[in-house]
Amino acid sequence: MEKIWDCVIVGGGAAGLSAALVLGRARRHVLMVDAGAQSNLAAHGIGGLLGFDGVPPAQLYAQGRSELGAYPSVAVRDGEVIAGAVAEGGFALELADGDVVRARRVLLAMGMRYESPAVPGLAELWGTSVFHCPFCHGWEVRDQPLAVLANGERAVHMATMLRGWSDDVVLMTDGPAELGGDHRARLAEAGVRVEERAVAELVSADGELTAVRFADGESLARRGLLVASTLRQRSVLASKLGVGFAAAGPVSAEPIEIDAMYRTSVPGVLAAGDVCAQMPQVAAAIAAGSAAAASVVASFMEEK
Repeated sequence: MEKIWDCVIVGGGAAGLSAALVLGRARRHVLMVDAGAQSNLAAHGIGGLLGFDGVPPAQLYAQGRSELGAYPSVAVRDGEVIAGAVAEGGFALELADGDVVRARRVLLAMGMRYESPAVPGLAELWGTSVFHCPFCHGWEVRDQPLAVLANGERAVHMATMLRGWSDDVVLMTDGPAELGGDHRARLAEAGVRVEERAVAELVSADGELTAVRFADGESLARRGLLVASTLRQRSVLASKLGVGFAAAGPVSAEPIEIDAMYRTSVPGVLAAGDVCAQMPQVAAAIAAGSAAAASVVASFMEEK
């Protein structure tokens, strides 16, 4: 007889692992399918996570998997879920290797893809001295010459916030600044200089940012760069399941819409973590995964 899991969790990052742990402790039969390649694996460490401050992300995920081994009703499988549909008794999910698994509930926790400016040298420094979140990486570059690569109102917010970590912050708009008079006044009051020259490349040494080179050939010495990135769905699974998406925000362009119980617009499909968040953080993803798992358990109780 074909096995029907109580819940299949798609994604083995912070949210997925957290949900699997809670569901395992609730004695639910759970399969977590993990494609790997979590977006924060490039980071030296996780900043600001209680009990794991500065710990490499891969270490956190490995420990999470190890802890799941204590719960016999939880299974972990490496792979990618590429399609899904409503089926008798719940859902049928297709994996990239051609296998199909069945589930009464589905929890989407695939994480998101970061879309950053296509600046030469940026990819090699991503997650270290080039970052998207000052709360995660600001401490490591504190009191050093920093820069922000962004434009418009979001740039003002990012640059003034980064001043909390350094007195030397330059806003680089990579071309004509899209700033109103009020924006420029706020930046000036915060002591942030605006640099409108086009950015040609990032210069590094020993894996760390040393300077930003402009199109005119001149360089500006910098040791850290906060970049305006956009979060996009890394998988088409949510669309194939037919879940609805919330309005785009300043960070996430296509977040999955959920209610207070982490339920999507499709009954039986829930979502947690970066796939439905505007402020991606490991701590928040762990909390969301735990809460979403409790919602899954509650849904079974309601059926009875």
